[in-house]
Amino acid sequence: MQTLDTQTTPARPERVADADITTAVEMLFHTKRGVNAHLIDIVTREGIVELAGFTDNLLARSRAEQLALAVRGVRGVINELVVRTQEVPDQQLLRDVELALSSDAATADYNVRCAVAQGVATLTGMVQSWVEKQLVLRVLEGVRGVRGIEAGHLDIRGSGLVNSDEEITAQIQELLDWDIRVNSVLVQVRTSQQVVHLTGTVGTAEEKARVVATAHQAGAVRVDARDLFVACWALDPHLRPDKLAPKADAEIGAAVRDTFRFDPRVLSYEPTVQVQAGVVTLTGTVSNLRAKQAAEQDARDVVGVWDVHNLLRVRAGQLLTDSDIRRDVVAALARDPYVGCTDFSVNVYNGKVYLYGRTNSHFEQEQAGAVAAGVNGVAAIENRVEVFGGDQPAGTVPAGATAPFPADGLSPDHALAARVRTCYFWSAALHAQDVEVQVDNGRVTLNGTVHTWHERKQAALDALEMGAHTVNNHLRVAAGHDRG
Repeated sequence: MQTLDTQTTPARPERVADADITTAVEMLFHTKRGVNAHLIDIVTREGIVELAGFTDNLLARSRAEQLALAVRGVRGVINELVVRTQEVPDQQLLRDVELALSSDAATADYNVRCAVAQGVATLTGMVQSWVEKQLVLRVLEGVRGVRGIEAGHLDIRGSGLVNSDEEITAQIQELLDWDIRVNSVLVQVRTSQQVVHLTGTVGTAEEKARVVATAHQAGAVRVDARDLFVACWALDPHLRPDKLAPKADAEIGAAVRDTFRFDPRVLSYEPTVQVQAGVVTLTGTVSNLRAKQAAEQDARDVVGVWDVHNLLRVRAGQLLTDSDIRRDVVAALARDPYVGCTDFSVNVYNGKVYLYGRTNSHFEQEQAGAVAAGVNGVAAIENRVEVFGGDQPAGTVPAGATAPFPADGLSPDHALAARVRTCYFWSAALHAQDVEVQVDNGRVTLNGTVHTWHERKQAALDALEMGAHTVNNHLRVAAGHDRG
């Protein structure tokens, strides 16, 4: 058993060597599924990671960028990856794209039109918000054969009411103050003619991307984040006392409801929010499983929330038979770039989907469940897909690293433990956390303390992606409350 103990202090700002960052990103690309590591070239200059080469789908392109953004020491990512996907005739691809948009629970009613030429999808039409536009783009990224998306003519209409610069600034600041993932104390917001200017310091490139997204959600027509810098010292928990302190239940409830206002998947359903001792209970009715999942995740992102009891009922807005739902789920799985070639068995009873099959990794197992959850009419999912696959390949040792790294000659359990510790060592979120890793016959047990529910969840997910068969997650959050 080993405990990660690599705490740094703001008094001596840490600067991670470019060569170490490059090696860490390469290690993650080789050990985590969903990225074509052998086709990607990585160069790091002054903390900025440049990705070049190829991927075989748009989701893999996005995943490569997300993995790099979450590495400790990375200040930004330049993504120049080119998508070389399988050839799908434009007429067939257009049908697939239109079916994906019409069967997705979030985008089914959007006023979006699409044309396809040589694998590039061009979108036109109107959506209500920046978030809706992102949901449309995400659906198209998940269609096998799409190699590019042009969305310049997919306009954002909004509600017709234009907030003043002061209102936009206040909304952004309030959202950041209540977002557990962002240290808003170190971020300054200024708005001029609906252009938001962000200055200050954040701890990770991933956190910076979250701040920029929040500004867009609040109505910014453009965001200037050139003077929002990334520095490792800003991760110090002592700089984030407001994020870890208990909050009044009434304030938490109001903050949760506010987050729902900016999520179109949840907004129209107005779930009932009750809070007791930081535990949020959601009740009411939504029309799809994705909305139920989104509401819970939105609530967990709020400062002061220790746990969420999701009692939302899913009742489809339109009458769909089980055979209709099964047809749409099968089609959605077949379109997906990651699991489209996997042979799944799908059964549906009263709107509940049962998935069966075999995949090579937990990543693909989770992807299958996520794809099914996005289909209109799905009320619940029982993911019985089994994972069959060998250990993930070991990573290499960055120069000067002090954490344990995988080495030849280790037993499978010790090699797995080393991979998990390596992943935590390079994770911006988990690097300085008190996490103990034990492995017994492929089962990883995690003990110790982390600061937030997100870090607890991420630790378990990373262990699975490093090759664990199962994870016993006994991590506790810093305030002494479990987050489920």
